Amino acid sequence: MGSSASAAAANATLAILHFSVIKGTTWSGAHDRAGQRIAKKYPNVKYVFREEVGPDLTIPYAEELIRQGANIVIGNAEFMGLPLKDIADKYPKVYFGSVVASDVTTKRNFIRFFPRQYQALYLEGLIAAALTRTGNVGIVSAFPNVQVIRRQAGFFLGVQDGAKALNKRVTVYVKYVGDWYKPAEEREIATTLVSQYKVDVITQQTDSGSPLDVAGERKIWFVGKDMDVVGFYGWSSTDTVAVSFDTRWEVIYDRMVRDFLAGNQNPRAFLYLGMRDTMTLADGTVEAAVDIMNNKKVGADAVSPKARPLIPASILRLVTQRRDQMMKGQWDPFQEHAFVSNGTGLALKDTPIPAKGTVVKKAGQMPADTWLLGKFNFDLNGMTILK
Repeated sequence: MGSSASAAAANATLAILHFSVIKGTTWSGAHDRAGQRIAKKYPNVKYVFREEVGPDLTIPYAEELIRQGANIVIGNAEFMGLPLKDIADKYPKVYFGSVVASDVTTKRNFIRFFPRQYQALYLEGLIAAALTRTGNVGIVSAFPNVQVIRRQAGFFLGVQDGAKALNKRVTVYVKYVGDWYKPAEEREIATTLVSQYKVDVITQQTDSGSPLDVAGERKIWFVGKDMDVVGFYGWSSTDTVAVSFDTRWEVIYDRMVRDFLAGNQNPRAFLYLGMRDTMTLADGTVEAAVDIMNNKKVGADAVSPKARPLIPASILRLVTQRRDQMMKGQWDPFQEHAFVSNGTGLALKDTPIPAKGTVVKKAGQMPADTWLLGKFNFDLNGMTILK
């Protein structure tokens, strides 16, 4: 709790501004589920929302919701969440929050947050490496940005470790769509990865269901992102979805709500929570901020029953071991591994892409949270970035 605690609040209203529609999306869908779970856990907390909020609508919607009683206001993407910092001083008793993409600006009541999805992505990579028979794994990706690069790095390190453990060679192909949500283009790129690059395990860093559709049609394995799409949406089945990672934004929102209800005027302004950070839901379920999940099963049990016989027991044991270690905060793939630049990525204003082969971080060192969230701008050496 901050040093300047005021009287505890009797109730709170959590308002989430979703950049996209909720229905049929994994990103905003997971944020919406989080809001619902918070309201279910706390009888004195209400959840309200607006959909398809662009940056020009952020402040008008936020102020409208504040007039209606909202006192925790969230932007669920950085490009439309950042404007909230401009009104934070105007409403000192309101908590504002925004997802981090690469800007790490905070204020006393402007909270920045993200989950350590890369931890679960690492586990997905182990599974993908075991499942591929062609040795080719594909990522249908949005566009080069720090968030995407970081998440792909987690997955790639898992693939590398899985391939090494099985003494096989696995190539990870990345092809960019140009935006987060472009269903037709995502389908086209997924089809290209399968037909031209012989990919037989596919995942995505985009938001539509098109790559999953292609995986089902082509009878290859799909690895999901952001949400357990089988368990919560009923998209496809475990015949196609080998595993997903599930993001529980409510674990982050729970921290904010508890701070607000306690009257804390100085909440933690930077929340980068991972597998060791948990909350208890209304039904008593204890869940981590991120985990591998499929058809509402978690951990190694999340691996599709159809995929399980295709995965060596040694990999399933490794998935269980690394997950347990991350849950306890005893191991992290980004600490374990060196970061060697591929020479590709995204040049930032003050951070050029390191030349290919540059060791940016040695093995055994944990990068600072602000670096991971704001400066990780290069692909890891060995990834194949397609034009």
